[in-house]
Amino acid sequence: MPGRRVYLETFGCQMNELDSELVAGQLASLGYQFTPRVAEADVVLYNTCSVREQAEQKVWSRLGELRESKSDKPEMVVGVLGCMAERDGTDLMDRMPVVDVMCGPAELDKLPLLIDNAVRTRQSLVTDDPNAATKSVKSAALQGSASRRSGTLAAAGDSLEYLDLSRSVSPIDPAGSLNKSAYVRITRGCNKFCTYCVVPFTRGAEIHRPPAHIIDEVKRLADQGVTEITLLGQTVNHYRFEHDSALVSNGITQPQKGQAFKGGHRRDPLAGSNVTTFADLLYQLHENAPSVQRLRFVTSYPRDFGDDVLEVMRDCPRLCRYLHVPAQTGSDRMLKKMNRGYTVSEYNEFIDRARHYLHQPEIGRPLMISGDIIVGFPTETNEDFDKTVELLERTRYKSCFIFKYSPRPGTVAYDKIPDDVPNAVKRERNNALLAVQSRISDEISREQVGNEFDIMIEGPSQHAIKASGLSTKKANNGVQLTIGGKSADEPDAVSVAAVLERTEAETVQFSGRTDGDQIVMFDAPTAKAADLAGQIRRVRITEGAGLSLFGELV
Repeated sequence: MPGRRVYLETFGCQMNELDSELVAGQLASLGYQFTPRVAEADVVLYNTCSVREQAEQKVWSRLGELRESKSDKPEMVVGVLGCMAERDGTDLMDRMPVVDVMCGPAELDKLPLLIDNAVRTRQSLVTDDPNAATKSVKSAALQGSASRRSGTLAAAGDSLEYLDLSRSVSPIDPAGSLNKSAYVRITRGCNKFCTYCVVPFTRGAEIHRPPAHIIDEVKRLADQGVTEITLLGQTVNHYRFEHDSALVSNGITQPQKGQAFKGGHRRDPLAGSNVTTFADLLYQLHENAPSVQRLRFVTSYPRDFGDDVLEVMRDCPRLCRYLHVPAQTGSDRMLKKMNRGYTVSEYNEFIDRARHYLHQPEIGRPLMISGDIIVGFPTETNEDFDKTVELLERTRYKSCFIFKYSPRPGTVAYDKIPDDVPNAVKRERNNALLAVQSRISDEISREQVGNEFDIMIEGPSQHAIKASGLSTKKANNGVQLTIGGKSADEPDAVSVAAVLERTEAETVQFSGRTDGDQIVMFDAPTAKAADLAGQIRRVRITEGAGLSLFGELV
């Protein structure tokens, strides 16, 4: 309802960040306003993640805190969005009556209607029932979504694509400026069914968006000042769109179901005049949006990555030399238990091939690779773990997300593979692997000393923000609306002026990233720093430590 204030907090991955941005744009266009404080909100929304247990625990904690708030403000509407909503279903509202709205990730286009219904119902409930604060109005849109949209894609019943097409840029921007980075979705869902992962069950099967829609979205973002775009997909390099089988409804080409992917090839076998492959899409985006200075993508699946993609990355200078390619383990036995669909030798072959095409440190463009590792997956032995250490040493990630395995309800592993590795063993292996990766990251950073890189400047560093006296602590410990990795109330590129106004020193520390996604800090003259955010500037690296580089403007 127009004028109502919304608090939106995001948990989990970049997909959720984009979903939150699209939801916020949709609600803002209908007249909703946003607040970074729960206490001021009429509608509280949590966009959730089920991939890690820790993220879910945070959501349960937030909902517990809202019980008291809702007793004081019974007209408040509370919604749980995303994967946790889809996985838990309406049972969550029975467990937590504070929740009024539940909306799965494949039904987010229906959210405004759900909220409107919940607001009206709560108003009536509060008027008629003195115990209204303890009752849920149970407004939900859940599964059916994923199965419907991943089947025939009956155009008349599918409006999720409109959510992406109608996006706004930085719908909540307290400083009135534009963020310079944006996410663009190219695929939805996943066909892999890794035994530890809930995503195929919560987001549905793999769906590929029409290339014309993606190109148009990127061009509109570029026209509004966005200079860096990250393409998103659960298995982003599986993207392909077969134009001969495209379905058109009301003049809009609909997304289509992902085709069976056999793997094992070096070039996409479906390439041709009637098929847009991932390599084709990357090239078309590079050529059609020249003002976008950087194009990157996540997450890549290590099998089925064609040489055609690597060649486009090599030949198109604005495509970043960065790959996020999860291995998950270095043991073939564990890969099979995880149903990852490749062997360690196949993973190593891809890494070697990618470095052959893309690693060019002599021109300031080394290939940087990051990954994901799960330790303590059921039946993992010391030998399996040692093989994972070997993979880490061989691959030399610039950074790696390392997690202890936690069983996720709704996955194959949860139902069929007993969690038999003791928590103490998981913790020991996790710490050991973190130590190995920390050493490797530090070595890679030190290797960059003396090199020069083009840096996409993001804004004042966290050190500079704190030194200026601006708080970076989130209200109520919340992340609020997260756009491009930054929350709506967090000082970032749009608050440069606020930092500079409070800085008395002659220089201020700024931060940015290489196209290989390495963080770089450097000092800039305070008098000339106002317009640096969003620029690409050359920086010479003078020091490297951990995950950070330090340098000076050239």
